[in-house]
Amino acid sequence: MGLAQPLSITIGIDPVAFSIGGLEVHWYGIMYVVGISIAAWVVTKIAGRMGADLDALWDLFPIAIFTGLAGGRLYFVVQDGITDYLKHPGDIVAVWDGGMAFFGAIMAVVATIFVFARVRGISPWPLFDVISVFAVIGQMFGRIGNIVNGDVIGAETSVPWGTAYTHPDSFAPLLNVPYHPAAAYSILANVVLLGVLYFAWRRYRYTGVTFGTYLIGYSVTQFVIFFWRNNSITAFGLKQAQLTAIVIGLLGAAILYWRFREREPVVEGGEAPRQAAPVSRAERRRRDRRSR
Repeated sequence: MGLAQPLSITIGIDPVAFSIGGLEVHWYGIMYVVGISIAAWVVTKIAGRMGADLDALWDLFPIAIFTGLAGGRLYFVVQDGITDYLKHPGDIVAVWDGGMAFFGAIMAVVATIFVFARVRGISPWPLFDVISVFAVIGQMFGRIGNIVNGDVIGAETSVPWGTAYTHPDSFAPLLNVPYHPAAAYSILANVVLLGVLYFAWRRYRYTGVTFGTYLIGYSVTQFVIFFWRNNSITAFGLKQAQLTAIVIGLLGAAILYWRFREREPVVEGGEAPRQAAPVSRAERRRRDRRSR
């Protein structure tokens, strides 16, 4: 990188890192693998302290990674205009061309954890807490791939840290034009969010608090960052991701309120609290009569 024109930063990296035969390996994919690997290593070190069962976590990882990638891609396809993709179905899986919506990944992984915990008979909350940390760390590295690609950028700008792309295979709309580095903004926001999650985990030792904090924090950062993104307006003067951020943020606030009311303590040592067996209506009536 270097200064190509006044008050802008030039990125001239080929999005393709190398080729093996006819297979092109993109920096985007490499950084996803790096991010997933480092995030997995970190959370396995802290899972027990966050109340999650390590064996369950390892069983969950491959399922959640697959559903997260699939959910992120499908959500991007839907909001990018599914009609064109239906005409060319092969493009739906062409993640190497860029195009992942992290809110879609969040929704897919949340659903996956609910089902997984139900089948295993364990509480989902410690898993949600651990996966929140995984998501923040993993996305930070994934965004480095976006910086190389030039596929997550903002509007044109004259700020000193504007990024101008010069490589002909860049995903940037125009070469040698500085844009807001939205991917870099996301990395910085995730660094701050990781600190907030650490504070929430240390200060409030209740299951689900880290997860609720993550949903609120991530939604707030994306709502703000998308003011610099050059996406089209969807409704109320806001972009699609900002509307989604409002919904996810409100859900996070509701979860945070609920978990503070429940005050279920984190049980350290790697054992996720077991869910109580469901009680039938008739059994509840019998218990009520006995307690009178």
